[in-house]
Amino acid sequence: MTTVLSIETSCDETAVAIVNNRKVCSSVIASQISIHTQYGGVVPEIASRQHLLTITEIIAQAIAQAGLEWSEIDGIAATVAPGLVGALAIGMSAAKTLAILHDKPFIGVHHLEGHIYASYLSAPDLEPPFLCLLVSGGHTSLIHVKDCGVYTELGATRDDAAGEAFDKVARLLNLGYPGGPEIDRLASQGNPKLYPLPEGNISLPGGGFHPYDSSFSGLKTAVLRLTQKLQAEGKELPVADIAASFQHSVARSLTKRTIACALDYDLKTIVIGGGVAANRGLRATLAAAASQKDIQVLFPPLEYCTDNAAMIGCAAAEHLNRGHISPLDLGVQSRLSIMEVMSLYAPTQLQYTSSAH
Repeated sequence: MTTVLSIETSCDETAVAIVNNRKVCSSVIASQISIHTQYGGVVPEIASRQHLLTITEIIAQAIAQAGLEWSEIDGIAATVAPGLVGALAIGMSAAKTLAILHDKPFIGVHHLEGHIYASYLSAPDLEPPFLCLLVSGGHTSLIHVKDCGVYTELGATRDDAAGEAFDKVARLLNLGYPGGPEIDRLASQGNPKLYPLPEGNISLPGGGFHPYDSSFSGLKTAVLRLTQKLQAEGKELPVADIAASFQHSVARSLTKRTIACALDYDLKTIVIGGGVAANRGLRATLAAAASQKDIQVLFPPLEYCTDNAAMIGCAAAEHLNRGHISPLDLGVQSRLSIMEVMSLYAPTQLQYTSSAH
């Protein structure tokens, strides 16, 4: 059994967790939403400063909540890519300091891999291969999970990701930041079929559409034109109906591509990861479609859909169990493809073992 203390600071949550393989011993999250709401989005410099002010206290809370001694912790992990560079650097520096101080191996973790591993926390018997629909912030991808650290991206968005579209449409409807939860709430009160909105198909040369890629910029523009038309007619915006129609279009688009991809690659399990995985419309639409095709769908618990350190710790424990350890000179990266996860781990002869040498 491997126990890892993990730190997640890729954006605007300061999170620390202690995970024993796929069991969460503690998970503490300090959200910055109230700070960034006044700006309508995350301000990177403010996020980094807040991480710096908060992280020591959050680490102490996570250790106290788990009731463990440092001698019972096998490794220290942190998200190192992708994300806001300044924010990532705060978490990584804290993790490396703890690793050196307590003579523990350091494990750098890819943020999106963490979202894949979020479902392992509620389904500890889950094993590859499976298909993951990753809908996190600026990322919307269909990933063939073949093994720990072995991934193939089968589909992606060509422009705005689903999470970005939710936030931008929320701003159009004056719903504030973050937009996803508020659109989800209002959608339950509206008519999802009142306004037919585009799914964002990607055309292929010679005709036809790319079966797995998505586009949400056109959907966002369609909502903008709809609101402008209604306002020009002097009508009060039916916000709940627009929210429901928008959410229905996103859920329908993602479900159609995900099910098609799973069938084409003969994958019997679909795992959802990322903030949009909490969306009730997507959950209901995808679960219903999958059941008709005898496909299992696994959603992470709601508390592990948004950014958290427990999912990072789960991924780190899996890597550490396989001997994957990061060098102490590893840096952070704002962008890194999930197919390059293994670049975060050192060859055997470079692995950090002990400060004694």
